[in-house]
Amino acid sequence: MRLMRRSDRAISRDEALILLKQAEYGILSTVGEDGCPYGVPLSFALIGETLYFHSAMEGRKLDNLTNQPCVSFCIVGNTQVLPARFTTAFESVIVSAKASEVFGSEKQAALEALIDKYSAAFKTEGMAYIEKSQAKTRVIRLSIESITGKARRI
Repeated sequence: MRLMRRSDRAISRDEALILLKQAEYGILSTVGEDGCPYGVPLSFALIGETLYFHSAMEGRKLDNLTNQPCVSFCIVGNTQVLPARFTTAFESVIVSAKASEVFGSEKQAALEALIDKYSAAFKTEGMAYIEKSQAKTRVIRLSIESITGKARRI
């Protein structure tokens, strides 16, 4: 893994995991069979140190994951443009991971984690939604291989 250029702005692994847990969405970057990169925003849940997202049954993202399961995933936390200083205060995390589809109880737990994160006030309805749509939903695990975080704070 390449060293971070601005290591003076590095944050700890624990802080990076907290930022991942709090992030509303992230960008998944994959590579297609033709070698072209593809970045797609998606909602996700963090369970322990593993990321999960749900998907339709087919599509470019899944085709790319079949071609190359090694991915990059990033989030941006709080930002603030500082015009008078010609800079920006920011928080960000980049993850390198290996993607794989999950099934059974792991799939159920990931879907429930998504409900807990995005629709906690509607847990009962969310559980019914999972039951109804689980057969036409795929869930992908991103097993973190490396994680780096960076921040410039005021």
